[in-house]
Amino acid sequence: MNDDIDRELPMEIADAFRDREETLAVAESCTGGLIGAAITAVPGASDYFDSGLTTYAYDAKRRHLGVSREALDEYGAVSEPVARQMAQGVRDVADVTWGIATTGVAGPTGGTEEDPVGTVYIGVSYAGPWGSESSFASVSRYVFDGDRADVRAKTVDRALEDLLEALETRGV
Repeated sequence: MNDDIDRELPMEIADAFRDREETLAVAESCTGGLIGAAITAVPGASDYFDSGLTTYAYDAKRRHLGVSREALDEYGAVSEPVARQMAQGVRDVADVTWGIATTGVAGPTGGTEEDPVGTVYIGVSYAGPWGSESSFASVSRYVFDGDRADVRAKTVDRALEDLLEALETRGV
């Protein structure tokens, strides 16, 4: 499977992380480990990639990432608050500089009028140095067309693009 992964974005991310000497962990729901696979398809990913957690179920999100029961109950797993808590949770649990998270409805079923099939939330979080007040987390909502495989592939690409944009925005 790794031979089919486009390595351009993961290579750009690898260069950015190595230049900054920062680290990354991922929390994936709808992508089921595909982001971690894309990142580790690049030789030397162990220089900056710490871990990837596939937290598909509600209880896994709570247990491994500290996502609150209240957020899951009130908003559901496919939501901005849950994506934010997932990104912050994986960053903090893994004790890394950056965390990225995905949660969505890949289909073919499971969509609602508010969040149709193809709806994905991608969270990116940064842990700034203590006392700098530069830590942040952001979440973006997307709706992708296509079947389950298309939605998952587009989510991986968009998550990597969002991460690269955040890295570039934050600067060195």
